[in-house]
Amino acid sequence: MVIKVFIATQSGSTAIKKKQQDVMGFLEANKIDFKEMDIAANEDNRMWMRENVPGEKRPQKGNPLPPQIFNDAQYCGDFEAFFNAKEDNGVYGFLHLTPPPGSKEANQAEILQNGETPGDHTPNAENIAENEGQTLVNGKDSDPTGEAEETGEEALKTEADSPVEQAPVEPAPGTL
Repeated sequence: MVIKVFIATQSGSTAIKKKQQDVMGFLEANKIDFKEMDIAANEDNRMWMRENVPGEKRPQKGNPLPPQIFNDAQYCGDFEAFFNAKEDNGVYGFLHLTPPPGSKEANQAEILQNGETPGDHTPNAENIAENEGQTLVNGKDSDPTGEAEETGEEALKTEADSPVEQAPVEPAPGTL
């Protein structure tokens, strides 16, 4: 599978040039192999791109503008779709590629594949306590040794109920 990025090297539009650079820079930085397909210098590339952008993805007027991204002959999308995928950590899915192990996208795919929701992995009192070697029973710390520090509401109640000890204040040197 080869990622093809259709670009225009002879474009007068700085917006198009910037979008093309963003796409290619991201692919290079993430070591994703791709081919630049210049539609300005090669009429066959221009015709192929125009014919293979799906009808619902074409602009109402005119022709599709670069960059347009394909995985072999499978259409991935334009710059806006690429940008949205990048923001959602979903570029590999967008490109129809398998994400590398350890990437955010691979981790998200594994979570979804296991039937969990991404929210299942947000820290809460129970999994924080388990990670610290403690166990919570009905939301309260069950520390058999009694060595764990008080946390949460219990600590607030203890602080509020106990008198505050104040250290004696000594006057600053030179003042009486």
